[in-house]
Amino acid sequence: MRITNKNSILSKGILVMICLTFSLGIFAQTLTVNGRVTDNKQYPLIGVSVMIQGTSTGTITDADGRFILSNVPSEGRIEFSYVGMKTQSINVNGRTSIDIVLEEDVSALDEIVITGFGLAQKKESLTSAISVIGSDDISRSKSSTSSGALVGKIAGINSRQADGRPGASTSIQIRNMGTPLYVIDGIQSDEGQFNNIDFNDIESISVLKDASASIYGVRAANGVVVVTTKKGTRNTKNTVSLNAYYGWQSLYAFPKPATAATYLTNYIQAQTLQGVTDYTYPKEVYEKWVQGTEKGYQPFDWYDYIWKVSPQNYINANVSGGSDKINYYLSVGHLNQDAIIVNYGGFERTNIQMNVNANISDRFKIGGGMNGRIEKRINPGVPEGDDYWMPRFGTYRNLPTKRPYANDNPLYPTLTSTNPGTNFAWLNYDLAGKYEETWRVVQLNFDAEYEIFDGLKAKALASYYLANQRLDNQEYTYKLYGYDEKTDTYPVIFENNNPWRERRQGYVEEITSNVQLSYNKVFGEHTIAGVLGAEAIKRDTPTTWVHSIPTSNALHLIDYETMDTYDDEGNNTQARLGFMGRFNYDYAGKYLIELSGRYDGSWKFPPSHRWGFFPSASVGWR
Repeated sequence: MRITNKNSILSKGILVMICLTFSLGIFAQTLTVNGRVTDNKQYPLIGVSVMIQGTSTGTITDADGRFILSNVPSEGRIEFSYVGMKTQSINVNGRTSIDIVLEEDVSALDEIVITGFGLAQKKESLTSAISVIGSDDISRSKSSTSSGALVGKIAGINSRQADGRPGASTSIQIRNMGTPLYVIDGIQSDEGQFNNIDFNDIESISVLKDASASIYGVRAANGVVVVTTKKGTRNTKNTVSLNAYYGWQSLYAFPKPATAATYLTNYIQAQTLQGVTDYTYPKEVYEKWVQGTEKGYQPFDWYDYIWKVSPQNYINANVSGGSDKINYYLSVGHLNQDAIIVNYGGFERTNIQMNVNANISDRFKIGGGMNGRIEKRINPGVPEGDDYWMPRFGTYRNLPTKRPYANDNPLYPTLTSTNPGTNFAWLNYDLAGKYEETWRVVQLNFDAEYEIFDGLKAKALASYYLANQRLDNQEYTYKLYGYDEKTDTYPVIFENNNPWRERRQGYVEEITSNVQLSYNKVFGEHTIAGVLGAEAIKRDTPTTWVHSIPTSNALHLIDYETMDTYDDEGNNTQARLGFMGRFNYDYAGKYLIELSGRYDGSWKFPPSHRWGFFPSASVGWR
């Protein structure tokens, strides 16, 4: 099974599922399979998930319903899944072209979709563009983030990962429009909060597009991702579940650099084309490099020196259940992802999630929730360069005719290219420094609902979010050496004297409150539903940043004499206030109308243009 990301350094891994049967499929041949996916009217289906069954490798169909899937076992199976359609799997049987017609899943029309602010509708009554994914599809993912778990599973969702470092976020876009708004259990959140949820705690995700997103106002221009976490089920026995996997990651589709023989052959050809007769590498020297046994003429494989097969493991334990009055869910999870760069640290995250709901009376309900996490990233500090870019850069910039150490002495890293920073020999904790970032997060939610009379309900929701960031980074001075064989000495040929020491201490404190009045009533063939509400959000982000120039690599403290910068950003208060409403009308399950709007005020705009109205309307006929 492979862990695959297409927009960055891609990884493949073999995952072992704990408590499940372990099987290893060996296929003699792999194929590239293409085809087209349509509905029963021969219309192309866009965004269908096409997966090699039993793996996490797949793709999605394009605007014409076509797909291309590589590395498919000739005797394997391909699974096709799409919202509102029945999932189908097809035997490959050595074929390179497969066309398939997906059938409508009639039972899916009765599914309940969360459309925001306490309103839930059946799929069959939707008039807006809303996609839904359930916990079964999400929990099968081997991604380290929730965004990664959505890749290839929802139509109209594009994903991008800036880099392949452990714990890196996968940014998603709805119809290529930019970063969407995330709403988790009714609370507006950001991409970081969403990415670091334990996706085994997610019950469902609704993606609101176009008109359906307008109820969230100015922040919903790029769509809305509505997340509902698990709450447990009434009148069920206590259930304990354990989910775990252990796997390995390695580079995938990352070409190896040229060998010394290939490099020298092309170097000599280039000089020949330039009319050079006094070659840099004469024939006898070239043959020594090709043979590669004589000291001083031994090629070096930088690819294997920098990259490795690295483990990733995850475990989640949860307990849930309920009586006729109370339901609950409690979960603890831990993820550990090592870097696929040798001796380069990694990422680990521990999550806790708790939800409890209770009926105080037939009309009055309350609920409470708590979630928290601790996440930590660590890798060597890299002077004058990006911590993860430099090793990738060095894979190709370091010459195969250069070795990492002068005279192969591990105490003396040497110059291996025109850029001194690309020699991976000094990119370690002892010679380069250390970068460490830790986040500690806790969030408390409370809600109460009272049914005033049949069909009319009042609801209040309050949330308190607190996050603490601590970043410590020290980048050392370093030296590169040559070797003088006559004197058996190691003269310094390059020296970096630009030390860096920084520390960031930041907090995020956010208070959210909203009140709602909702109505839902059936009068014969007429169904009327609506919600009115108000929401207030206040967010403070006090942050301090200190920088110093230490006089020694051994000096880890920041003192007054070496400190040259102190930056206090203050509270940086952000405030939002909004008033929203939505109206739904359904006649005989056939004629559908939806009107919604939000009057929103945001701190981002000047006082004279602080407020705006965001309306939408949609109609439907079944």
